[in-house]
Amino acid sequence: MNSDSSLDFLKRLAKGISAQFGRNCEVVIHDISSGHVDYPIIFIENGHVTHRTTSTSASRVVLNALKHVSDSLEDELNYITKTHDGKILKSSTIYIRDNEGKATGIFSINYDITELTIAKNCIDSLTSHKDGIEDASKIPQNVNQLLDDLLEESVKKIGKPVALMSKEEKIEAIQFLNDAGAFLITKAGDKTATFFGISKYSIYNYIDIKNKL
Repeated sequence: MNSDSSLDFLKRLAKGISAQFGRNCEVVIHDISSGHVDYPIIFIENGHVTHRTTSTSASRVVLNALKHVSDSLEDELNYITKTHDGKILKSSTIYIRDNEGKATGIFSINYDITELTIAKNCIDSLTSHKDGIEDASKIPQNVNQLLDDLLEESVKKIGKPVALMSKEEKIEAIQFLNDAGAFLITKAGDKTATFFGISKYSIYNYIDIKNKL
């Protein structure tokens, strides 16, 4: 490992991280400078997460570091690990290096997300639906809002702004509004005519076109 002052800083950092994120956050400092696999943990906070202490033997992360050349070791962040008793952890591995770049230690963070994963699954189950949220119909507070929503839906159905619609596309939009019951709303014809830039006569003509098909 590095100097005593560096180790002191790492210990204080470990305490700070575990305090910040609570009892589900385990922070471990491994010393791999000796090259031995026995008891590499020199400091651990919230060891109950993985049931480890400074008397625990090497983990796979330590074995990997000892087996490979320092230059080939890269920090690995935000990956998933599991404990033997079924806990799901979000983990990060950061290599501690000396002045020459050689890996002499490992700073590990293991956050127990088991309960959060269960909660997420419950929430996903409750909020699952067959339609996309962007396609959901709106619940209006009055008939004016209802007509506005139907006009908006008619434009979405065609897939282009009113200004770019051909006559045939406007006919399709008007027929959609008619099928949806939009023209049962008082003065819907006037508002629709203004919206599409056509006359009320054209609206009824467009509707009649479908009825003749």
